[in-house]
Amino acid sequence: MKLRINNIKQPVSEGDELLKGRVASVLGVDARQVQSVRIVRRALDARKKQDVHFLLSVTAELKDEAAKRLLAKNDARVEPVAERPETRLTTGTEAPRGRIVVVGLGPAGLFAAHLLAQYGYAPLVLERGDVVEARAERVERYWATGELDEHSNVMFGEGGAGTFSDGKLTSRSKDPRGDAVLDTLVRFGAPEEIAFAAKPHIGTDRLRGVVSAMRREIERLGGEVRFRALLSGIKAHGGRVTSVTVTTSSGEETIDCGALLLAVGQGARDTYQMLLDAGVAMAPKAFAVGVRAEHPQEMIDRAQLGALAGHPRLGAAEYRLSTQCGERGVYSFCMCPGGRVIASASERDEVVVNGMSDYARDAENANAAIVVQVSPADYMPGPLGGVRFQKELERAAFLAGGESAFAPASTVGAFLRRETPRGFGGVAPSYRPGVVACDLWRVLPPFVAQGIAAGLTAFGRQIKGFDRDDAVLTGVETRTSAPLRILRGEDLQSVSCAGLYPVGEGAGYAGGIVSAAIDGMKAAEAVVSRFSPPHPAV
Repeated sequence: MKLRINNIKQPVSEGDELLKGRVASVLGVDARQVQSVRIVRRALDARKKQDVHFLLSVTAELKDEAAKRLLAKNDARVEPVAERPETRLTTGTEAPRGRIVVVGLGPAGLFAAHLLAQYGYAPLVLERGDVVEARAERVERYWATGELDEHSNVMFGEGGAGTFSDGKLTSRSKDPRGDAVLDTLVRFGAPEEIAFAAKPHIGTDRLRGVVSAMRREIERLGGEVRFRALLSGIKAHGGRVTSVTVTTSSGEETIDCGALLLAVGQGARDTYQMLLDAGVAMAPKAFAVGVRAEHPQEMIDRAQLGALAGHPRLGAAEYRLSTQCGERGVYSFCMCPGGRVIASASERDEVVVNGMSDYARDAENANAAIVVQVSPADYMPGPLGGVRFQKELERAAFLAGGESAFAPASTVGAFLRRETPRGFGGVAPSYRPGVVACDLWRVLPPFVAQGIAAGLTAFGRQIKGFDRDDAVLTGVETRTSAPLRILRGEDLQSVSCAGLYPVGEGAGYAGGIVSAAIDGMKAAEAVVSRFSPPHPAV
């Protein structure tokens, strides 16, 4: 019989090869009664620095008699495991009047297209950027020279913005599709531990291969993926989308469309404008902006892990911090252990920063965004008011960086003193192509600068050294989430245009790789339940 056992304490020094014996000891049974053990969740408990350990949940196969005796004891840590039946969606009966089109090949679009392809819908996927290998080359050129490709960059291209990130897979969603997302990623090459780690990550280096493998599977199943294909228009008749216009190097093409899954990502500002002009309903929403803070990873490790800092089983330590500045939240965002700050603009004459880590997380610095909440009351009214707010801030960073891809940067000490730093000390800025020492108070809106200053001071009380004088701040981080929401109903369709399914982070309904993938799957399921596939399901 299979049981789940929770809250098993495992010393950091103890390897998983001893796990069967530890489970038997916890359960009070002979080790021979435990036939197999599989970890389903591993979390690090570092609340007491003198007792850092793992907390595990496992499934264990026990002999029936032993399992029944354990269940009879009503131990809160032990519960039976029911086999999860395989489910298959029931396809609809309505014939689509044109192609099923997915726009964007980030997590939402990728998982939507994958599910549609599995059920035989042969989706047409439009991606304005490049295949991931060519995209990586263009991004590297931008980091080295400042030469930006506005259609293939950190924001646009196969894999979406998450491809150049830490590849975090944590999600607040309790949706069971989350497990399916992780299982799918593992099947296409992600590390197996993401299926049970409490804070899983892939790393940008491994994520590229995973998304490429998923795209090839979509194509194998009958889907069509077009790169360098920009959605430049939509047409509707009777309140329903009927066709899309696609612009490529060969010109424009109009394609009949039965359903349009819009997963464009939050950088597609020209698409937002096109949709607004076409009468698609959208509304402004809150987001956050700020800067990237860099500290020595070794300092963060010591602060979080104590004497076990640097232990090979623990890896680079993370943090999550929050405070208030008046009525506004100030918090760390997208923390990248052992990573680097990267240039992430998608439009010329603007500077945007983000963070990225490889799977090993072995770079010298830790970095995270320190951001302040922005509400629609802070910017001009209208659906695109938040976009304009972002652009003005990114333009200010561009000018402060010397009208180049260089980013304005400061030390924490100089920032708190409201002055321009004379140079950088023990923490070297990792941003490429380079930084310009700057008084960031002259770049940021006053309420943002004040919030960051309050946050740094508060966080210095939570993590020793966080407000150290030579820590580095690089600006500006503006793309924490979409500044608007493309309005949709409970059926996931646009409230103003039937057949249009706004999904993922760019539509304002997700915040990370897993939640975006879940949202894409939900939209694909809605299409499957309504339409009949044009080809027999594979």
